[in-house]
Amino acid sequence: MIRILKNINFQQRFFLAFVLVIFVFAFSFIVKWLFPFAQLILILGILISVFDAIWLFSKNVDFEVERSHTNLLSLGDKNKILIKIRNKSDYVFDLKVIDELPVQLQIRDFEMFLKISKKETKNLEYEILPTSRGKYEFGNINIFVCSTIGLISRKICIDCKSEVAVFPSIIQMKKYELNAIRSMNNMIGFKKIRQIGHSYEFEQIKNYIPGDDNRSVNWKASSRRGELMVNQYEQERLQQVYSVIDKSRSMKMPFNGLSLLDYSINTSLVISNISLQKYDKAGLLTFSNRIGSVIKADNRKNQLSSILQALYNEKEHALEANYELFYSGVRNLIKGRSLIFLYTNFESIYALERVLPILRKINKLHLLVVMFFDNTELKDLSEKESTTVMDIYTQTIARRQLMEKTLIQQELLKHGIQAIKSKPEDLSINTINKYLELKARGMI
Repeated sequence: MIRILKNINFQQRFFLAFVLVIFVFAFSFIVKWLFPFAQLILILGILISVFDAIWLFSKNVDFEVERSHTNLLSLGDKNKILIKIRNKSDYVFDLKVIDELPVQLQIRDFEMFLKISKKETKNLEYEILPTSRGKYEFGNINIFVCSTIGLISRKICIDCKSEVAVFPSIIQMKKYELNAIRSMNNMIGFKKIRQIGHSYEFEQIKNYIPGDDNRSVNWKASSRRGELMVNQYEQERLQQVYSVIDKSRSMKMPFNGLSLLDYSINTSLVISNISLQKYDKAGLLTFSNRIGSVIKADNRKNQLSSILQALYNEKEHALEANYELFYSGVRNLIKGRSLIFLYTNFESIYALERVLPILRKINKLHLLVVMFFDNTELKDLSEKESTTVMDIYTQTIARRQLMEKTLIQQELLKHGIQAIKSKPEDLSINTINKYLELKARGMI
């Protein structure tokens, strides 16, 4: 009996009906003949409510509920969750479905409504947006069953507890796979890069077309054919591409729910997958005040899985990054000339000047590309209309900070270091474009 009482819920229609009964009772003090009528309405209301409750708790009400989702969820992407509900009864019901979502989502008002016919199966689909890596635990699914009368609802708790891991964005990784890039060149953010150089692996001789490199003209073949012929070369393979992630406190800054570290982790997974698709070797190095994950560049079958697992376990550190240790790690751990994408963040020119000598040394040994972040919130603030002196002061500071970002990029380029200032949401696209550009120019 106690369990039944706990699962009884009164609907809005119940309260409206008894408010009407109270109103009739109150009015009966003025109109005496209404008092018996009010008593009759009260008795009918109680009887109908009791009947509704008894019927809802009978054995005829039976549901089968199942929640399904992918084995892994993607960080920073919308992931679909499917709830399948089957009505095993011979009656029509109105349902309110409440799924107990993982605590990390901090969603406390989640509910869905549907009407389900007898013996019918319906699917409910919704999306969640994880903003942190780790284990996410789904709880039970609570169904509030309401009959056509609609005064009482019965709570049915379905044990659907499950646990799923949120990994770096697998959705983005699949989206940007190189085997689909040709069909995606028209997408915003992708740019077609004409190859202006060639590597050392000869592929074939072909007819000259405007835009081909004049240095590739094969004069012997041209004289035999009586028309210009050029040598075509394959891009070099098995080149080493490292993603190096700064995990210091400067990377804890949040943008649109994700930290800069999370954006860097998602991009590292994307560029590692693409470099493997291009038959290059992908590697990973993370650091803060100490060296973190180290995965030597390779193109073995489980390389991407190793990188994915390492990125899943990475956390921000509260201390400053030790670039001297980073340089030592590069010297000792990365053998052979490599393309290094360094994901970091500089908020002032002074912060860059402290580490610039180390970056220059690394750039002499490898091809270094520094990826740092543009503060989009400062940009929005600097473009707002000023109405007070305080607004003018705030905008001046914001514009000065934005100018420092531009000076940082110019300072890196001045010393021959590739540098890209990117919005957090455009980091993957900008990194892919830079990788394809460097491959096309034969600079790796």
